[in-house]
Amino acid sequence: MTVRVLVVEDEALAAEAHVSYVDRVGGFALAGVARSAREAARALDSAREEGAPIDLVLLDLNLPDGHGLGLLAGLRSAGHHCDVIAVTAARDTQVVRQAVGQGVALYLLKPFTFASFRAKLEQYADYRAQLAAAPAEVVQDEVDRLLGSLRPTAAGPLPKGMSAETLRAVTAALRESSADLSASEVAEAIGSSRVTARRYLEHLADQGLADRRARYRGVGGRPEVAYTWR
Repeated sequence: MTVRVLVVEDEALAAEAHVSYVDRVGGFALAGVARSAREAARALDSAREEGAPIDLVLLDLNLPDGHGLGLLAGLRSAGHHCDVIAVTAARDTQVVRQAVGQGVALYLLKPFTFASFRAKLEQYADYRAQLAAAPAEVVQDEVDRLLGSLRPTAAGPLPKGMSAETLRAVTAALRESSADLSASEVAEAIGSSRVTARRYLEHLADQGLADRRARYRGVGGRPEVAYTWR
């Protein structure tokens, strides 16, 4: 059964991207786009009145007329039982905790690639398929399997020769810095070679987690690449 999706996103370009992504994932169909909490509530009410309720909301948490979690609380009070995937730049641990407490099924951090977006939707589709196939009364193993299908999957394997420990160190150095950093500066901070630091920095940039730019040292100096955490 096709999953009807409401995209709730106030930024026009981001909304267009999410719509395009939904169209590219089999089993999902766009039901509408809302640019504010008020529009989202109206869209959900209208869909229910028309007998074609929304199944899944892709919810940005930073909306122009209120926080996404406030919208979600209102929807639950109004009897909307749609599932929600947070699609947001909100990285605050407390916000994540509140989102989980309010029943957000999955959490996708911006910026992300289409592959990451598709993986979340496919994970959600797997949950729905298991739920549809489950008996009216379940045993513990079946409950565990259903809930497990909504747990975030582990990140994909790192490129050959890269370690999770070094990646964490490079990430921490970049996130904790108040200025952009070159590969040499990161190497000094974590105790590695410049070549090693640059490889990990390029990996973060390719994943959309860091920005790179040319930086010049003095007048007529040679440019070097500097990185900042997004």
